[in-house]
Amino acid sequence: ALHIKHALKNDVHVKVISKDDRFLFNPSMIWLPFGKRSAKDITFDLEPTFTDSDVEFVHAAATRIDPDGKQVTDAHGTVHDFDYLVIATGYRNKMDVAEGFEENANQIATLEGAIRTGDAWKRFLENPGPIVIGATQSAGCFGAAYEFMFNTSYQLKKHGLKSRVDITYVTSEPFLGHFGINGMPGGEKLIGMFMGKEKIASVVNTSIKAVDTDHIVLADDTELPYALNMLMPPFLGQQVALESGLADEKGYIKVRDTWQTEKYDNIYAVGIAAAVAVPWTTPTPTGLPKTGFPTELMAKAAAHNIIAQVQGKPVTDHKEFKDMQAVCVMDAGNNGVMILGNSMMRDDKKGIMIPGPQNHAFKLAFEKYSMWRAKSGHVNLP
Repeated sequence: ALHIKHALKNDVHVKVISKDDRFLFNPSMIWLPFGKRSAKDITFDLEPTFTDSDVEFVHAAATRIDPDGKQVTDAHGTVHDFDYLVIATGYRNKMDVAEGFEENANQIATLEGAIRTGDAWKRFLENPGPIVIGATQSAGCFGAAYEFMFNTSYQLKKHGLKSRVDITYVTSEPFLGHFGINGMPGGEKLIGMFMGKEKIASVVNTSIKAVDTDHIVLADDTELPYALNMLMPPFLGQQVALESGLADEKGYIKVRDTWQTEKYDNIYAVGIAAAVAVPWTTPTPTGLPKTGFPTELMAKAAAHNIIAQVQGKPVTDHKEFKDMQAVCVMDAGNNGVMILGNSMMRDDKKGIMIPGPQNHAFKLAFEKYSMWRAKSGHVNLP
């Protein structure tokens, strides 16, 4: 929205309709349960940012999309006309992924979930015991699970509990470091080395059958007791996308490499809302990470193409998901891993993983920079 307005100025009226009135910097939710961040630290009011750039902001959930009528209806019943539409509705958690998951599992995929996990951490400190961390079948956000796991291990050391507490990482990934992108060169070995150093056990290629009040049941009926758990659930598209006639059964919208929808040249989908085909299958279903860096690349491509359309030019920004670079900093408390790859999905992908404490410092700096960049509207900066 800001990119289009900055480029076309008074030639366009840009409107953002959002169910949330605060920006949330999701990567920092790995720290919130341990009291290293508060909700205030990683959020800010959206309206002033948009107002400063002369973008209209409507705080209301979108409830209906009429692609042919070129209208969006919000929760207040207001109908908004559009010439161009970007569907960037993000995700909702699939909370029925396993029996008892909604009632008994902690997660950090939402702000409310991270706060709840923080409450569970406080109870754990009063009565320590085994910890189970991981990602369920069809989950796609494995990076957050790994980061939370290593941060948990670091916090256990700080509280003098490391020698008393066993951590088990449970994942649908076929091997450690798969990340939903079929891994990176050397990734399995490096992650395994990190986990061995931290004395963290793992169970890979498994689904979760149930989450009880004090234990987790795996697909083979293995029971893992816990005093604390954190499990990343699968993501789904929003209901408004599902009901638009544009989406598949998961609420994801099929797009071209311009991020235009298959049927409509003037409607785009980016981020979690966009459907991305995966060229492989895993024995236990895994999702694809579309958050963070890939989302921004999609959004910028959509913005560039809308700018071209408004100016009467052909769209030229073609950016297939499989060709997007893999860029990630995985935090580990006072350590971390920089992950750099030329592609997330190509068979001939090349990449490096750089471990070291400098990555923790980089992650902290990245948080400050990203929050400032978003709040001030400087979206043209790297």
